[in-house]
Amino acid sequence: MHNLAGIALIVMMGALGLAYLIDRTSTDTAPPLPSLTDVNDITQTVGGRELSIPQSWFRFGEQMQDGFVGQVDLTVRLPLASDGREARVDITLLPRSRARASSELLDTVYVHQFGSETLTGRPGLVGKRLDSDSGLFEETIWYDALAANPFVAKCMAPLDGTATDQCIRTVQLPTGLSAIFSFDADILPSWTAFDAEAARWLQRIGAL
Repeated sequence: MHNLAGIALIVMMGALGLAYLIDRTSTDTAPPLPSLTDVNDITQTVGGRELSIPQSWFRFGEQMQDGFVGQVDLTVRLPLASDGREARVDITLLPRSRARASSELLDTVYVHQFGSETLTGRPGLVGKRLDSDSGLFEETIWYDALAANPFVAKCMAPLDGTATDQCIRTVQLPTGLSAIFSFDADILPSWTAFDAEAARWLQRIGAL
C-alpha cells in the first residue's frame, strides 16, 4: 500500500509539473501586445495604398506577407477604457468602394429602422434600437446627433447575454481606404477621443 501511495504521489507530482511547464511555455510564446513603437514591418498594398505594418499588429498570421492584398485585419490597443486603460480595437482596412461609412448609413438606412424609444447612458450620444423582423438580435445605434459628420457605432448584444455588447464603426479615410473598427461597447464613454487615438496607429502605417 505504501508503494502504491508513493507511486500515486509521484504520478500526481509529475502531472502538476507537466501542467506548469505547459502553462509557462504558453505564456512565454504568447504574442506581444501591439505597440506604436513596433518594428519588423511588412509592406502591403491595399486599394492602391502602400502600407508598412508591424508583424505584431496582424490579427491573423496567414496575412503576414508582402504584396497586394484585398484587406488587412489588425489589432491595436487604444487608451479608451475606464481610467485610461488600454482597450483592444480590431481594425479592418479595405478599399473605400467595399464599405460604406457608418455616418452615411445613419441617414440612408438606420434612421428608417429606428424604434420609438430613445436610449441614454453614453454621454454625448443618442441611442436608438433597430427594429428587427427576426427578433434574434438586439442592435442599437449610438450616434452624435449634433455633428455634421457624426460618430456612429452599431452595437449588438451577445446572444447569451453574458458578455459586453460588441460595436462596429466604419470610417472612410482620405487615403482612399475604409477602416472598419470593432470594439467593446465599454469604450463608448470615451468616444470623443476615438478618432484621435486611432489616427496615431493609422498614420504609423501610412493608412492616414
